[in-house]
Amino acid sequence: MLSLENLAAAVLLAGLILYAIFGGADFGGGIWTAFAGGPRARAQRSSLFEAIGPVWETNHIWLILVVVVLFTAFPTAFAILFTALLVPLVLALVGITFRGAAFAFRHFGEQTRRHLPATGQVFSVASLLTPFVLGMAVAAPAAGRITVVDGRAEAGLLNAWVTPFTLMGGVIGVAICAFLAPIFMTTRTTGELREDFRRRGLIAALTLGALTTVAIPVAAWDAPDFAETLTGRRTELVVIAAVLCGAATLWLLWSRRYAAAQVAAAATVAATIGGFGAAMYPDLILGQLSIGDAASGDSTLRAFLTALPFGAAVLIPSLVLLYWTFRGDPDPERPATGGE
Repeated sequence: MLSLENLAAAVLLAGLILYAIFGGADFGGGIWTAFAGGPRARAQRSSLFEAIGPVWETNHIWLILVVVVLFTAFPTAFAILFTALLVPLVLALVGITFRGAAFAFRHFGEQTRRHLPATGQVFSVASLLTPFVLGMAVAAPAAGRITVVDGRAEAGLLNAWVTPFTLMGGVIGVAICAFLAPIFMTTRTTGELREDFRRRGLIAALTLGALTTVAIPVAAWDAPDFAETLTGRRTELVVIAAVLCGAATLWLLWSRRYAAAQVAAAATVAATIGGFGAAMYPDLILGQLSIGDAASGDSTLRAFLTALPFGAAVLIPSLVLLYWTFRGDPDPERPATGGE
């Protein structure tokens, strides 16, 4: 039977995976607005903004879940991580805020037919910046640069999170977002526009596979303790699952099985982050702070885990209804052209 602290850690990992999938697709939409091109660039951007519109605020609920689990179930880890990683977390908060403001102002400009300069550019830049610094922050506890002494972090403003390994984590964070968005868009578009997103999905899938492969020798060079944990049987099984899911995504996209490709893409991201979690276990900060040492008392964990299903009973059906209502069935009447 799982201990209370391990159950709480599983919820933490699940929240991170869900944010990577749903929030990642959201950020990826913003990334591809920056890289839209060809004769249908305007149509690409318009379809991305329409897909993001109903859910862009909702997707951050998974980030809120991660933060709440961390400070409720693992307050020691919360204090250490938010001290050592103050800069990237503040940058992420700034990126989320500017991204939301730019999206809202752009929508206002579209509705009122008034030109509001630079809103699209701010949205695109924030969509790139935020997953990059969040990816660095997620990788930092595995990088071996956060030292814990007497329950406190000993780290400068930069050295805990600016390393070759964390930079690779940031790039992979952006790649995950850019991988998910076009694959999700293939079920929301038709015709030539769908083909545009299919091609981008194939390129992004190959890029993500290459980056996660390169991350292994980078870890061996810059984060050897983490690289050593990758050889464990539990971690290897999850990594193999990620590889198989990635290959399935490529095949499904290539054969134009778009609904199944969405599922495979989400599974690829889940297995990728799950592999990272398996490599970190049983630590929250590798070699410095274990799950057991960071956990709250049993009474707090028990209260948290008891309350969690009641919150989930309200939240999950609401989200299912929202995503189902705005699932974005492609409109065959939508024009797939328009230059910019």
